[in-house]
Amino acid sequence: MDATNSSVLCPCGSALGYARCCQPWHLGQPASAPEALMRSRYSAFVMKNAEYLLATWHADTRPSKLDLEDSPEWPSLQVISASEEGLAGKVHFRAFYRAGEGWGYLEEHSDFIKEGGRWYYLSGDTSEGQLKPGRNDACPCGSGRKYKVCCLRK
Repeated sequence: MDATNSSVLCPCGSALGYARCCQPWHLGQPASAPEALMRSRYSAFVMKNAEYLLATWHADTRPSKLDLEDSPEWPSLQVISASEEGLAGKVHFRAFYRAGEGWGYLEEHSDFIKEGGRWYYLSGDTSEGQLKPGRNDACPCGSGRKYKVCCLRK
């Protein structure tokens, strides 16, 4: 992704340009809500920005290092629900990834906490699975087209 191009859509699927969506968070501005932080973290995974991921991970649960070198391609994100109550937040999402010739998904119920005016990722309950889209299903890449005319041909 060419982050210098202001017309490039944000990887988080918001339909906004990266410069108006996740880039401010990646440059250090505090995310406004748990969903905004989760979307910016997804974009950081897409862009292999381990530094940002570690910086937005709560100190109580943060790993000492994060290697994204062998991370799969993450073409689309689906936010299922998001809530915020006081200093706690929850986001339920499904992220799709390309695994060789096939597709998979990671689904997570994430917990967030706000400290010092900033939201942090605390932990998540995850599950993974193989995705087998049908020819007439929506393509998991997020294009909005049918699978048979999009990624099935690739």
